Amino acid sequence: MNQIRKRAQEKREEICRDRRYLHQNPEIGMDLPGTVSYIGERLSEMGIKWNFCGGELSEKMTADYMEAGFPEMKKAVGITAVIGQGSPCILLRADMDALPIREETGLPYCSANGYGHMCGHDSHAAMLLGAAGILKEMESELCGSVKLLFQPGEDTGAGAKMMVAGGALRNPDVDAAFGLHVQPLQETGRVGYCRGVNSASLDTFILKIKGKGGHSSQPQICVDPLMILNQVYQAVNLLVTREVDPAAMATLTCGVVKGGTAVNIIPDTAELHIGVRTLDLGASEHLRRRIPEVIDHYVRAWNGDYEMTVFQTPCTYSDRKFVKEMLPFLEETAGRENVEEIPPMSGTEDFGYVTREVPGMFVFIGAGKEGNAPLHNAHMVLDEEVLPIGAAIYADAAVSWLKKKRNEE
Repeated sequence: MNQIRKRAQEKREEICRDRRYLHQNPEIGMDLPGTVSYIGERLSEMGIKWNFCGGELSEKMTADYMEAGFPEMKKAVGITAVIGQGSPCILLRADMDALPIREETGLPYCSANGYGHMCGHDSHAAMLLGAAGILKEMESELCGSVKLLFQPGEDTGAGAKMMVAGGALRNPDVDAAFGLHVQPLQETGRVGYCRGVNSASLDTFILKIKGKGGHSSQPQICVDPLMILNQVYQAVNLLVTREVDPAAMATLTCGVVKGGTAVNIIPDTAELHIGVRTLDLGASEHLRRRIPEVIDHYVRAWNGDYEMTVFQTPCTYSDRKFVKEMLPFLEETAGRENVEEIPPMSGTEDFGYVTREVPGMFVFIGAGKEGNAPLHNAHMVLDEEVLPIGAAIYADAAVSWLKKKRNEE
């Protein structure tokens, strides 16, 4: 066991305490005052100077996210901190927002506020706090700078975007970035990685159709938004089966359908939420163009009108050269037998906003076993033995990569 892994194991109880506090006090979205306050206090206790990162959300962005079901958010607030000095600089990122899911695990530190860390982000933040403590102890040995990013809003699809816009990759300039995610369906300690595209893009279209309501006995003087919605629903689904290469991974789901109050009333409005995920850049670009075209033509063909809100999250990309550099460090920390290359995930991860700016790598760490409740499930429980492993992976990735780059100079 290397020294960093040994030190992380010694800090296990501390990392667990951080994780359990965050787990019991989840917050969702971009503005997480309690979470940010706790992480800031913990960094200060370690003697690590930190800064807020982020910025104000535009009125439209605030309104758009409220349409998507999030609470009112007027700002995005994360935390950055730097350990060490000089170049090169590697960024370690942990997300820290929760989900609008009521936890049903029955754990003694179970959330009771209606939200839940069923995404595992509480463990990511706790792991990075553990790594921060180790890195601070080793600060004089660092061959450059380690920048920590505690990010809000990953499950909005744009928290990383706000952090990048707020300067997370500057002062000092970041040369490479590393992130991770727990996986409760995999054996604890197993590490999976990809080369190239790592996660699917996600494009969300929130469509509000405006018709003309009236009595169901007089449809000829109405404009039925439910009928238009039905036409749009079928048409956009046909785009994937008839205009996208079957070899491209592409899924389209209309996860929200709203409209109507009674069988004898044609309503004024109806609402449809469309989500598209793909690992194929060409398919993504095609569907981003064609879905709005199809919507426009069908709605106007039936004399309706509409408003549409669009959210886009890019694929996360693990840079092939950076992956090659990092693999020996991962194998040293996690054990070569525990590290394997895996297919890209069909889910979405907003770390893609970082990896399109600097070379990056994103990995998954097993935190359970096959048959467990999955991520985003009210019964999801993580094996806390993963916490020191994740902290060690974060810390060793930074220390070893900086040393490698310094030796290459």
